[in-house]
Amino acid sequence: MKSILKTSTIAFITSFVAVWAFNRVQKNLDATQITYTATPQVVNTNFTPSTTVSAISTDFTMAAEKTIDAVVHITNTSVGKTRQPNSIWEYFYNTPSREYPRIGMGSGVIVSPDGYIITNYHVIENATEIEVTTNNNKIYEAELIGADSSADIAVLRINSEEVFPHVRFADSDLTRIGEWVLAVGNPYNLNSTVTAGIISAKSRDLNSYDSNNQSFIQTDAAVNSGNSGGALVNLDGDLIGINTAITSNGMGTFIGYSFAVPSNMARKIYEDIIEFGNVQKALLGVTGNGLNARIAEELGIEETEGFYVAGLEESMGAKEAGIQEEDIIVKINDAPIRKFADLTGYLGSKRPGDRVNVTFLRKGEEQTLSVELKRTPFVNYYGMRLRELSKKEANKLDLNEGVHVSAVQNGRLYRRGVQEGDVLLSVNGNDISSIDDVLKLEEDSIYELEFMNQDKERMRFIFE
Repeated sequence: MKSILKTSTIAFITSFVAVWAFNRVQKNLDATQITYTATPQVVNTNFTPSTTVSAISTDFTMAAEKTIDAVVHITNTSVGKTRQPNSIWEYFYNTPSREYPRIGMGSGVIVSPDGYIITNYHVIENATEIEVTTNNNKIYEAELIGADSSADIAVLRINSEEVFPHVRFADSDLTRIGEWVLAVGNPYNLNSTVTAGIISAKSRDLNSYDSNNQSFIQTDAAVNSGNSGGALVNLDGDLIGINTAITSNGMGTFIGYSFAVPSNMARKIYEDIIEFGNVQKALLGVTGNGLNARIAEELGIEETEGFYVAGLEESMGAKEAGIQEEDIIVKINDAPIRKFADLTGYLGSKRPGDRVNVTFLRKGEEQTLSVELKRTPFVNYYGMRLRELSKKEANKLDLNEGVHVSAVQNGRLYRRGVQEGDVLLSVNGNDISSIDDVLKLEEDSIYELEFMNQDKERMRFIFE
């Protein structure tokens, strides 16, 4: 009996413990189930989504369609000379040079319905015959209307009464670095080729030490031989530049960057040639340097950007307005001036008589003056920079005629002793009394020059 009671008691206690343990485990399972089935919260940490940003369009078809029929292929025929003998007898008897035809090719952009074309000067330089081929393979003769060799821009006109497709000018000053552009031209005789890229830089001067005032738009759109003179357009198909040069490894092929004359400069040259027959160049009348860290250190100033005024031209707008030496020009109108190319690029779209607001630093204080731009008194001729001879200079040298030599870039003349301040008296025996007399004479036919130096000594040079 005791044994049965003992066994029953143990069984009861065991059952109670089992039931109690089961209830505890079930409660824990229920709690766990609730924890894992709860909906997780999503919390933004460091990114705020925006619904106002849209992808930049990269559809170039409209721009290409608007441009491609207005870009032409230009063939330039010129005459070259060679002294290469045809036989050993001609070699010993000093055979005179022989003439032979040379063919050059490039591109051009029709900018008016009556067939005016803008291209590069180097595309048609020394041309005796110019032909243009349109995108529909029609061939026309064209004539040279005028050119500005220093800007590498020439204006042609198609000899036809047809109405031609043309491109509109855009304001190149409004272009921005990173903007998509198209280059349209005829590389390697492949008509109507379109390439795309972005604007990589603006106001690019390829050589700060030459006499050319360059201010190119730089792009990474592929440009090759034959593209010179072609169109650089924006996504609206409007002209923002004339493709002119490339970076090259010496083989004349594109290796990364191309350069275009801004449309504002090309348009101004085009309109000047059509209206006046020549290019109306406007100057502030300052000389100096674009600043950088090295030049700033040499001058003992803190500013490393801007144009440092080292000198002022007499009777020019800058001096008359009150600009002084050691001023630092930092802005013209709304255009920032950080280097020399910014200054020349902006002024390249202006004309004599225009007024501009020049902002400059004088001893650290910013000031602004209104300056009238005036016609350049200088012309470039045979590697010389010439201007009219003043009465004071003429009296000093007892001269009644001649033109003043302001700079000499011609190495041949420089080595023979021609210097700044000398006076050019005659060319090929023709007396020179003014700049107009110089402009009437072709540079290619020069064989004799006569100068007077500051010691009143006459110098005559005869060239073969």
